[in-house]
Order: sequence, then structure tokens, then C-alpha cells
Amino acid sequence: MPALYKFTADFVVILHAGYVAFVVLGQPAILMGILCRWKWTRNRRMRWLHLLAISIVVFESLLGIVCPLTTLETWLRARAGEATYPGDFIGYWTHELLFFDATPWVFTLIYTVFGLTVLATFILAPPARRAPQARI
Repeated sequence: MPALYKFTADFVVILHAGYVAFVVLGQPAILMGILCRWKWTRNRRMRWLHLLAISIVVFESLLGIVCPLTTLETWLRARAGEATYPGDFIGYWTHELLFFDATPWVFTLIYTVFGLTVLATFILAPPARRAPQARI
């Protein structure tokens, strides 16, 4: 059973990294897409999901809430009997890329500024409106 907990914890870290990548890499991709007039950057669902994703991070940070994915991973690692974090290659390096050592206010500031940047982009270059549908 500890192997299942460890596998699941590694999966959670990869999921967490994907979430972070979507938020962080999504913004420059959206900005580049706006400049290059790529249609996908005006996709309403993607843009709303991107705004929602960073909004969750900002609100968690402002309210002092630990990310649920971090909490879940920690719980799973404890159940797997892992006292330290070395783990396997993918789990270890994904974790190393996600977590930095700084005081909480630094992260709150970074998340908030980034979130405001996403919001400004959303307002200045809004997603495409849906075309009116023909009524039958």
C-alpha cells in the first residue's frame, strides 16, 4: 500500500506542475498570440480557465490558505512512509521546480502582481465573443 501512496503523491506533484505551467506559461503564450493574432488566444473557455486558475492561487495566498494539492501530496507522502522528499526522479525534480524558499509575503506579492497582469490582459485583449446564433 505505501507504493500506491507514493505513486499517487508523484501523480499529484505532476498535476500540480501542470497547473503551474498552465498559469505561468499560459500568460506569455496569450500575449504572444495576441501580438501574432493567433485565434486560439481569444478562446473564451481557455481564457476564463486561465483567469480562474491564477485567481484561485491569488485568493489562497491572500487568505493564507495552503494549496490543497500541496496538502494532499504531503498527506500521501506521510502515508507512504516518506520522511524526506528525495523520492524518485520525476517526483523529486517536479517538486524542486515548484517550491522555492522565501517568506510568504514574497509569494503573495508575486501571485497578486501576476494575477493582475492576467486580469489586465483579459480586459485589454478580451476573449472573442460568441457569434450570435441563428434562431430557427
